[in-house]
Amino acid sequence: MFKELDPLLHSQLRLAVMSILLSVEEAEFVYLKEKTQATAGNLSVQIDKLNEAGYIEVEKSFVGKKPRTVCRITSAGRKAFEEYVQALKSYIGE
Repeated sequence: MFKELDPLLHSQLRLAVMSILLSVEEAEFVYLKEKTQATAGNLSVQIDKLNEAGYIEVEKSFVGKKPRTVCRITSAGRKAFEEYVQALKSYIGE
């Protein structure tokens, strides 16, 4: 029996963001942009979707006059990611 894949995590860019955030305590927007090779606009939209779902938390502040956006995975996001991986494994027979 196959488990349903979370459509929110099935997007390549959102999956990449979640994968990065799993391995670090937090990541700045610039770092995520660099690692994913995404455009700022697309990355911003995908981060908003993950934030609205409660999978990540986003903290916006200023360092001097420069905006700083930091993202962290939430426990709900960690759980959703683990469930996504388990669902994938059900498709490949692990």
